[in-house]
This record gives sequence, C-alpha cells and structure tokens, in this order.
Amino acid sequence: MKHNDGPQLQAIELVVFDWDGTLMDSEARIVASMQAAFTEVGCEPPPSDAVREVIGLGLDEAISRLLGSCAQERLPELIARYRHHYLIANATPTPLFDGAQALVEALHQRGQLLAVATGKSRRGLDQALDQTGLRAWFHATRCAEESAPKPHPRMLIELMDELGVRPANTLMIGDTDYDLLMAQNAGVSALAVGYGTQPLERLLEHKPLACAPSMAVLADWLLR
Repeated sequence: MKHNDGPQLQAIELVVFDWDGTLMDSEARIVASMQAAFTEVGCEPPPSDAVREVIGLGLDEAISRLLGSCAQERLPELIARYRHHYLIANATPTPLFDGAQALVEALHQRGQLLAVATGKSRRGLDQALDQTGLRAWFHATRCAEESAPKPHPRMLIELMDELGVRPANTLMIGDTDYDLLMAQNAGVSALAVGYGTQPLERLLEHKPLACAPSMAVLADWLLR
C-alpha cells in the first residue's frame, strides 16, 4: 500500500466512490458495448485500449475522443446505440468487485456518509444500484449528465452541499486520474485503487493519500 501524508481517516465524514472500475467490474461490457455501437452505425470500432482510456468520462466526451474518422454528426446516434447495448442488449456480466458490497455496508454501519460520483448515466447508475442492492447504503449520488463530467469538481461540490460536509472532511475514491483530478479541483482528498482501468504508476502521479492494489487492501485502509 503506497501512501502519502494526509488527513486522518477519523476526520472523514463523507466517502465518495466512483462506480465503474472502483466498485463494479464493468470494463468488459463497456468496451463491448462501445465497439458494437460504432460498428452498428458504420464507423470503425475503437480499439479496446482506447475505450478503456475514456472510462470515467462523461459519455459525450468519451465518445467524442473515440470518433477518429467517424463524423462528429454521428455522436448523438453513437450515444443512443451505446446506451442501448450497455443497458439492454449486451449480457456481459458486471459483477461488483469481491468485497465491495461488504465494504460499503461496513462503512454505512459505522455511520459514514456515502455517495457516488460517476460518469454513468442516471439510468445506468440506477440500474446498477438496483441490480447490486447497494442503493440503500448511499446517501446521495451524482451522474455526469445531471451535473458536470469529471474532472470538473461540480459533482463533488454538489454532493458536499447536499450532505452538509466540508472538503476537508470528504474523501474521493476512484480508479482513474479523472477521479483524482476532480478531487483536486474540489479541494478534496483522494484515494486511488489500482485494480480498475488505469495503472497505479499513472495514479501515483497525482499524489493521492494512498493507492490500494486490491479491494482487500482498500477495505483495510478504510476500516482500520
């Protein structure tokens, strides 16, 4: 567990989780759905690595970065077809990471305020919360489409305002530099996880409080 000096965990009142790549292993479905959407509209599908690179961004920006030779005018259609594949047509499993449910429940039972800040659509997050049974444990959630996409700090600012928590008492947890930059922009401490879409070495460049290589290590850090 690599870490930097930072505020004591006892001072943290609100823990904000990213969703994809942090709590849920949804990478395979995201990649397959994105490639299927591009193929369906007659555009060259982006390589898997390119899709992984944009996981965490708002959907508009993510697809815009993947357009390549595909015309900008196809963006609304691509967004619609991606959502169709991810939410309805694609059956690739999207399990929670082992230990994620237990960690969220343990934090909730300890009295921690919990929230989600994600690039997912509201429909996508609601589907995931219902399918996993985690909805009851979160006090608030924000999606990029109803706020501002990462790394803009608005999702965190809105969550803190809603729950009455200051930046000094808030912790953001995510698997991408978009999460860490959002935290920096909001004046919030951040914890990185290295089992998601981006390597630990890249995340360490943003000096998070710690980098957890596994869910077990993350739980140990948060619950100790």
